[in-house]
Amino acid sequence: MPRQITEIEMPATMTRTGRPGGPGRPRHTGQIATGSAREDILDHAARLFTSCGYAGTSTRDIAEAVGIRQSSLYYHFTDKGEILSELLEQTIRPTVDKVEEIEQLAAEHDWATVLYVLILLDIHTLAVAPHNAGMLPRLPDVTRQPLFERSKAVRRELIDAYDRFASHLVGDDYCHHDLHLGNVLLQLVEVVISIRRTGDTLTDTKRHAIAASALRICDVPEEQIWTAALTAERLVGQFP
Repeated sequence: MPRQITEIEMPATMTRTGRPGGPGRPRHTGQIATGSAREDILDHAARLFTSCGYAGTSTRDIAEAVGIRQSSLYYHFTDKGEILSELLEQTIRPTVDKVEEIEQLAAEHDWATVLYVLILLDIHTLAVAPHNAGMLPRLPDVTRQPLFERSKAVRRELIDAYDRFASHLVGDDYCHHDLHLGNVLLQLVEVVISIRRTGDTLTDTKRHAIAASALRICDVPEEQIWTAALTAERLVGQFP
C-alpha cells in the first residue's frame, strides 16, 4: 500500500531532530548574518517595513536602526525604493535563478522529483528572507509603488516555471483546461509566509507536507510522491 507523507511523517533521510541526514539547506535564524553595512541596512529595513509598513518607514528610521548616519545609508542605496526593490528580489530571485538548472534534472529524474526540488528550494528562499520579507508583496503600500511592476515580472517567471513543470505531470487534461496550476502551486508554497507570520516553526516535516500537497494537486500517485521526496531531499544539496 503506497505510503503517504503527512504532518507526522518525514523522509527516511531525516534525523530525529528534523534536520536532513545529508547535505541540505541552512536554517533560518531570524536575521541575516551581519557581514556588511549593506546587509545590515537590508535587515533592519525588512524588519521596519514588515512591522511599520513601507510608507510608515523613512530612510532616517532605517539609518537610526542600523546605527549609521542617514547620509551614510545613501552611500549604499539611492533611496528607500531601491532598498525595497532589493528586498523584493531576495524573496523570489534566488529561486528564479535556479530554474534552468533545476529543469535540467529532468534528463535523469522524473518530473515529480524535479517539481519537488523546485518547491523545496522556493520554500527555502521564503524561509531565509529577512524578517519574513516575503509578505512585502502583500502590503498595499508596496503594491502601489511603480517599482513593484518589476517584482511582478520576476514572479511571473516563477509562475511560468511551476506551470511548465506541472504540465509534464497532469498530461493531456492540462491542455484542455484553464487550470493555472503555476499560480495555484506558488500560492501553496507561499503558505510559508503565513507560517512565519504566526510565529510557528517551519520544520522539515512541514516543508515536505507542502511539497507533497503540491504534487497531489498534479495527480501524482502517493508512492511516487514518497520516492520524489527522498530523491529531492538529496538533490537540493547540490544547489548553493
